[in-house]
Amino acid sequence: QVQLVESGGGLVQPGGSLRLSCAASGSIFSIHALSWYRQAPGKQREQVATITDGGGTYYPDFVKGRFTISRDSAENTVYLQMNDLKPEDTAVYFCNALISDFLSQRRSTYWGQGTQVTVSS
Repeated sequence: QVQLVESGGGLVQPGGSLRLSCAASGSIFSIHALSWYRQAPGKQREQVATITDGGGTYYPDFVKGRFTISRDSAENTVYLQMNDLKPEDTAVYFCNALISDFLSQRRSTYWGQGTQVTVSS
Protein backbone atom coordinates (compact mmCIF):
# COMPACT_ATOMS: atom_id res chain seq x y z
CA GLN A 1 0.00 0.00 0.00
CA VAL A 2 1.33 3.38 -1.07
CA GLN A 3 -0.05 6.82 -0.34
CA LEU A 4 0.76 10.12 -2.05
CA VAL A 5 -0.10 13.42 -0.35
CA GLU A 6 0.21 16.76 -2.14
CA SER A 7 0.61 20.15 -0.49
CA GLY A 8 1.57 23.72 -1.35
CA GLY A 9 -1.39 24.83 -3.42
CA GLY A 10 -3.18 28.10 -2.86
CA LEU A 11 -4.19 31.44 -4.29
CA VAL A 12 -1.56 33.47 -6.14
CA GLN A 13 -1.63 36.53 -8.39
CA PRO A 14 -0.65 36.31 -12.07
CA GLY A 15 3.12 36.35 -12.38
CA GLY A 16 3.57 34.85 -8.94
CA SER A 17 5.12 31.57 -7.85
CA LEU A 18 4.20 28.47 -5.89
CA ARG A 19 6.04 25.30 -4.96
CA LEU A 20 4.04 22.09 -4.73
CA SER A 21 5.20 19.07 -2.75
CA CYS A 22 4.19 15.42 -2.89
CA ALA A 23 5.30 12.92 -0.26
CA ALA A 24 5.09 9.19 -0.95
CA SER A 25 4.83 6.72 1.92
CA GLY A 26 4.09 3.05 2.47
CA SER A 27 5.49 -0.20 1.11
CA ILE A 28 7.95 1.33 -1.34
CA PHE A 29 10.82 -0.64 -2.83
CA SER A 30 11.68 1.72 -5.65
CA ILE A 31 10.22 4.82 -7.26
CA HIS A 32 10.73 4.66 -11.01
CA ALA A 33 9.10 7.91 -12.08
CA LEU A 34 7.25 10.85 -10.57
CA SER A 35 4.93 13.19 -12.42
CA TRP A 36 2.63 16.14 -11.94
CA TYR A 37 -0.71 16.38 -13.73
CA ARG A 38 -3.41 19.01 -13.57
CA GLN A 39 -7.11 19.15 -14.27
CA ALA A 40 -9.36 22.17 -14.60
CA PRO A 41 -13.18 21.93 -14.51
CA GLY A 42 -14.53 20.67 -17.81
CA LYS A 43 -11.08 19.73 -19.11
CA GLN A 44 -9.18 16.47 -19.28
CA ARG A 45 -6.25 15.79 -17.02
CA GLU A 46 -2.95 16.84 -18.58
CA GLN A 47 0.67 16.04 -17.81
CA VAL A 48 2.80 19.00 -16.74
CA ALA A 49 6.12 17.45 -15.65
CA THR A 50 7.89 14.12 -15.15
CA ILE A 51 11.18 13.07 -13.54
CA THR A 52 12.61 9.55 -13.91
CA ASP A 53 14.78 7.49 -11.57
CA GLY A 54 17.74 8.42 -13.76
CA GLY A 55 17.09 12.12 -13.28
CA GLY A 56 15.69 12.82 -16.72
CA THR A 57 12.89 15.36 -16.95
CA TYR A 58 10.03 16.03 -19.32
CA TYR A 59 7.93 19.16 -19.75
CA PRO A 60 5.27 19.98 -22.31
CA ASP A 61 5.79 23.20 -24.23
CA PHE A 62 3.10 25.12 -22.37
CA VAL A 63 5.05 25.01 -19.08
CA LYS A 64 8.64 24.77 -20.34
CA GLY A 65 10.75 27.57 -18.91
CA ARG A 66 8.27 28.29 -16.12
CA PHE A 67 7.94 25.01 -14.19
CA THR A 68 10.71 22.86 -12.70
CA ILE A 69 10.32 19.36 -11.28
CA SER A 70 12.77 17.97 -8.72
CA ARG A 71 12.88 15.30 -6.04
CA ASP A 72 14.43 14.39 -2.72
CA SER A 73 14.91 10.63 -2.95
CA ALA A 74 15.80 10.25 0.73
CA GLU A 75 12.39 11.66 1.69
CA ASN A 76 10.42 10.14 -1.22
CA THR A 77 9.24 13.62 -2.08
CA VAL A 78 8.77 15.33 -5.43
CA TYR A 79 8.42 19.08 -5.95
CA LEU A 80 7.03 21.31 -8.66
CA GLN A 81 8.34 24.86 -8.68
CA MET A 82 5.93 27.03 -10.66
CA ASN A 83 6.99 30.52 -11.73
CA ASP A 84 5.29 33.22 -13.81
CA LEU A 85 1.91 31.68 -13.12
CA LYS A 86 -0.96 32.53 -15.44
CA PRO A 87 -4.72 32.35 -14.91
CA GLU A 88 -4.85 29.39 -17.29
CA ASP A 89 -2.66 27.47 -14.82
CA THR A 90 -5.62 27.35 -12.43
CA ALA A 91 -6.42 23.69 -11.77
CA VAL A 92 -6.21 20.87 -9.28
CA TYR A 93 -2.66 19.53 -9.41
CA PHE A 94 -2.13 15.80 -8.87
CA CYS A 95 1.00 13.83 -8.03
CA ASN A 96 1.53 10.55 -9.88
CA ALA A 97 4.14 7.88 -9.13
CA LEU A 98 5.30 4.64 -10.74
CA ILE A 99 6.39 2.51 -7.78
CA SER A 100 7.52 -1.06 -7.08
CA ASP A 101 6.04 -2.46 -3.88
CA PHE A 102 8.59 -3.52 -1.26
CA LEU A 103 7.23 -7.05 -0.75
CA SER A 104 5.91 -8.04 -4.18
CA GLN A 105 8.00 -5.68 -6.31
CA ARG A 106 4.88 -5.17 -8.40
CA ARG A 107 4.95 -1.98 -10.44
CA SER A 108 1.88 0.17 -10.02
CA THR A 109 0.84 3.76 -10.59
CA TYR A 110 -0.51 5.80 -7.70
CA TRP A 111 -2.32 9.14 -7.50
CA GLY A 112 -2.57 11.73 -4.79
CA GLN A 113 -5.82 13.48 -3.93
CA GLY A 114 -4.76 16.77 -5.48
CA THR A 115 -4.05 20.31 -4.36
CA GLN A 116 -5.86 23.37 -5.69
CA VAL A 117 -3.90 26.11 -7.46
CA THR A 118 -5.80 29.30 -8.24
CA VAL A 119 -4.15 32.12 -10.21
CA SER A 120 -6.23 35.28 -9.98
CA SER A 121 -5.94 38.96 -9.18
